[in-house]
Amino acid sequence: MVASKPTVNDVASHAGVSLATVDRVVNGRPGVRTVTIERVNKSINELGYIRDTAAANLARRRLYRFTFMIPNTDSGFFDSLASQIEAQTGVLSTERTALEIKRITAFDSHSVVIALDSLDNKATDGVALIAPETATVRDAIGRARARGIVVVALISDLPSSLRNHFVGIDNRSAGQTAAQLLGRFIKADKGSILLLINSRLARDHLERRHGFDMIMSEHFPQFKVLPSIEARDDTELLETVLPNAFNEWDDIKGVYASMSSNKGLIDFLGNRSDDLMVIAHELTPLSRNALQRGVFDALISQDTGHIVRSAVRLMRATIEAVPYNALQERIRIDIFMKENLPPEP
Repeated sequence: MVASKPTVNDVASHAGVSLATVDRVVNGRPGVRTVTIERVNKSINELGYIRDTAAANLARRRLYRFTFMIPNTDSGFFDSLASQIEAQTGVLSTERTALEIKRITAFDSHSVVIALDSLDNKATDGVALIAPETATVRDAIGRARARGIVVVALISDLPSSLRNHFVGIDNRSAGQTAAQLLGRFIKADKGSILLLINSRLARDHLERRHGFDMIMSEHFPQFKVLPSIEARDDTELLETVLPNAFNEWDDIKGVYASMSSNKGLIDFLGNRSDDLMVIAHELTPLSRNALQRGVFDALISQDTGHIVRSAVRLMRATIEAVPYNALQERIRIDIFMKENLPPEP
């Protein structure tokens, strides 16, 4: 009688073959006739045998090598992401998984393409990247996939490419959430709302803007949503564009900052008026302080540790061709106000 958890011995006995043959089939090694492969796979399916990939990798001393490509902007959020990758490097060493961080020029498709094309499939099994959605990036992802490298889009999706997975929050929902918060928070009966984004080539910001506009037009039509200002996580740029924007539109009652770096905005709003409502993104030491001081009214954030762990699990599951838990990999949208801030790490 077969045990509740079938083993390779059960599969070999059921298929009438040796353990060595079963091992060759489950590990995809040559030297087995097609008819035998079919018989072994039939036995695997009938018995419900599930391969222990961790034990198999340990037995053949396989090392998974994953690269994370992160923009080199002055952003506490990306620094937090890098810290989580470094922390996971130690944790995953016992699971024979190595992580590498490669910094790329922010908002520069050419930099992303060069980095992707430089990946050697003999030294890299998977890559998780944050990149603008352009034709050149799409093509470079296609070339990486053709070389057998698994590709995961982080934070900002790249659905027009051949990427294997996306890991990040539902950005359209994040924009809708920001709109609901601002629409309810603003005390005035009318006025303008300023939107700050990183780049018009970044899908996460486009999706947030789309979601924001949907809610504002449907539920808060009394407010005028201004054209997006492209800030590129550049503090000096914000020091120029923000005074100009507030001079041009003197009825601004709310700000939605979809960026990951908020230093320029925080510096500008140091002496903000009490009737200006501000919703920003990502919980960092800088944004935490702004929330505690009342410069920001709420933060929409995502767990960087969850993002890193999910990206690793998905890359491994893709390589091993095993199922994954979609609910476990869903990155939730966190909403923080100064009253519910988590303890500082």
